[in-house]
Amino acid sequence: MRIANKTIYDSVRTNLDRVTEEMVKAHNVVSSGKRINKLSDDPIGLVNVLDLRSSLANVQQLEKNISIGKSWLRAGESALTQVYDILSDTKALCVQMANSSQGASERANAAVQVDGYLRQIIALANTRVGGRYIFSGTNTSTAPFELDESGSTPQVNYNGNDTPFSIRIGRDLNVQVGRDGEQIFGDDNFNWSDSDAGSSNIFKGLLDLKSALENNDVDRIEEAMGRLDIYMDDINNIISDTGIKETQLEVKAGIIQDLELNYQERKSELEDADIAQAVLDLTTRQTAYKAALASSAKVMQLSLVDYI
Repeated sequence: MRIANKTIYDSVRTNLDRVTEEMVKAHNVVSSGKRINKLSDDPIGLVNVLDLRSSLANVQQLEKNISIGKSWLRAGESALTQVYDILSDTKALCVQMANSSQGASERANAAVQVDGYLRQIIALANTRVGGRYIFSGTNTSTAPFELDESGSTPQVNYNGNDTPFSIRIGRDLNVQVGRDGEQIFGDDNFNWSDSDAGSSNIFKGLLDLKSALENNDVDRIEEAMGRLDIYMDDINNIISDTGIKETQLEVKAGIIQDLELNYQERKSELEDADIAQAVLDLTTRQTAYKAALASSAKVMQLSLVDYI
């Protein structure tokens, strides 16, 4: 039975296409190091790999969040520690200025020193990390505190909000790494010209102390000393809370690193190729391809004379 040339050529072409496809696939495995490069390689395996990639992307985002959170907490702890030290120095100055041996000129000079302390604390209260203010609630693009000296009575205004900035460190688990500035330095909703108002506000306390020193008012200086003790206790409690949150993030970071390693290993088991076996397969496919080419070349040389 004679077979039409077209049938022969179609068969040769189909065989070459198949062998070529197998060789290309083997080459892709070797060059990429991956057993799965497209859906047809292993549909079920690819679905599992995609799920693992999604899980990895999620834990890697959590790692970034934790890194940001650590930076915020460290910056906050450093700033508040400096605030505590300034308040401690201010108290020491008060003790000295409350002494009867000090006169009006010494107290006036101390008022200038307190003004410097006030401005230092405002600068610390406006601490930024990565260009974002950490004591401004979620209004992180705006400096939280501003000294307003335009009126007859200076005051420090809060421009943030009362929602602390948080990061996500797990499913339905957030940690506050920023702060509502008023929670730390005190509410500013009072009459700043009233010397008896705003006793819980650190800035008001320093402004009142400055005024008492300028007016050589020893009773007010002693009153300011009592306020400073309360301010320092509150700041110290916030510093302790910050340390607890840092520890929480450290523990969570360790858990996430272990989870990421587990995902990576499972993904590698599904996706990565055995390179030695892959090279052997490629060599085999190349040999088969060469043999197919040689066989095809002989078939293609047949002419009509061969069938007469």
